[in-house]
Amino acid sequence: MLSVVNADGTTETGSLIDDIVREGARRMLAAALETEVDAYVAELADQRDEHGRRLAVHNGYHQPRKVTTAAGEVEVNVPRVNDKRVDETTGERRRFSSAILPPWCRKSPKISEVLPLLYLHGLSSGDFVPALEQFLGSSAGLSPTTVTRLTAQWQADHRAFGERDLSAADYVYVWADGIHLRIRLREAKLCVLVLMGVRTDGTKELIAMADGYRESADSWADLLRDCVRRGMRAPVLAVGDGALGFWKALAEVFPEARHQRCWVHKIANVANALPKSAQPGAKKALQEICNAEDREHAVKAITAFAKTYSAKFPKAVKKITDDVDELLAFYDFPAEHWIHLRTTNPIESTFATVRLRTKVTRGAGSAAAALAVVFKLVESAQARWRAVNASHLVALVRAGARFERGQLAERPSSQAAFTAA
Repeated sequence: MLSVVNADGTTETGSLIDDIVREGARRMLAAALETEVDAYVAELADQRDEHGRRLAVHNGYHQPRKVTTAAGEVEVNVPRVNDKRVDETTGERRRFSSAILPPWCRKSPKISEVLPLLYLHGLSSGDFVPALEQFLGSSAGLSPTTVTRLTAQWQADHRAFGERDLSAADYVYVWADGIHLRIRLREAKLCVLVLMGVRTDGTKELIAMADGYRESADSWADLLRDCVRRGMRAPVLAVGDGALGFWKALAEVFPEARHQRCWVHKIANVANALPKSAQPGAKKALQEICNAEDREHAVKAITAFAKTYSAKFPKAVKKITDDVDELLAFYDFPAEHWIHLRTTNPIESTFATVRLRTKVTRGAGSAAAALAVVFKLVESAQARWRAVNASHLVALVRAGARFERGQLAERPSSQAAFTAA
C-alpha cells in the first residue's frame, strides 16, 4: 500500500502510523482467514465425488467487506469455499463458516465491549458515531439503532443470568453490598444489590445482581429467596457492611450462615463518630485490631481501644464492642483467607471503576437498561478475578474442618468430606 505523506506526517486517511497499523491488521486478518480455509479444505481432501473430484475446494473470494476493529476500519477479502457435501439429516448443502470472521460480523468484539463503557459514562447513543468515528475512521456498525439493539441483548443476558440454575454451584463464602451508582435510575433511592461468592474450588463468581430499595430487608430477602429457589445452598460465612437489611434477611433465609462485618465500612463508621483530631489515632488502633495475629490479640486490642476512647467517645467505642463476634468471625477460618474475609473489597474494587464512569452521568432512564449495562461490565471483569489464597482449603471449610489461629486443627470426617463433595 502506497500513501502520500505530508510534511507533518499525515496522509489522506489520517496519520502515517494509523495507516501502518490498519494495513498490518488487514494483512494479518487476511493471512488468518487464508490459513483457516486451507485447513478446512485440507481436512476434507479425501472426500471426493464419483468422478474423483474433491467435494470441498477453494472458490475465489467474497465481495470485499469493511470490518471495524480496534485498529480502525479495515477492508478484507474473505476466501470462499465451494463445499458440495450434503447434510444427510437436512438434505441441504453444507456451508463453510469462518470462526474468525462470521458472515454477519461487521465489528470486532472489542468494539462491542467499549459501547457499554461509553453508555455508562453518560454518552447517549446518538453521540456514539461522532465520538468513535474520530478513532476508528468509520461509523460502520455504530449507529444508534445498533446500540439500542445491543442494549436489548444485554438486558436479555441479564435476565438469563438472573434465572440460571444455582444447584450445581456451592458458594462457601459470600460478599454482599448495596452499590449506589446513581445512573439512569428513575428513583434516587434505588441501588444495586450485589452478591458475590467463592466456590469450593476457590474461584470467585458473581451470584446475583438486582435493583433494591435502600438496601431494605425486604429487597435483600427477595434476592436471597430467589437464589434459594434456584438451588443455592447456605454459605458458611457471609461478609457485609453494617446495613441491617441484609443481616435481617440473611438470618431469615440462611439462619445457619455466620456473619462477618466489613472492617473498611466499620472503620469509616467509627471515624464519623469522632472529631477529626481523634480520627488518625483511632484508625491506627482499629487497624491493629483487624490485622492482629489471632483472635486473642484482637480482643486485647479492642480492650485497649475502649480504654483509650470510651471516656470521651462512648458512642464510637460502642460501635466496636457491640459487634465483636461479627467483627472477629474471620479468625475461625484459614489464615490464608483472612485477607479476603475482613472486608467486602471484592465487590468494592470491582465497582470502583464503574462508579468513576457513572459519576458524571445525568438524566433519568430505564433501570433495566442501566442494570444490564452494569451487569455486562461486571461479567467482563469477572474473567480477571483471581481465586482466593490457598484455594484448596475452601472445600475443607465447607466440609466442616475446624481452624485454630488460622491453622487446620481438626479435619472433617471422611463421611462429611464425601457429603460435601
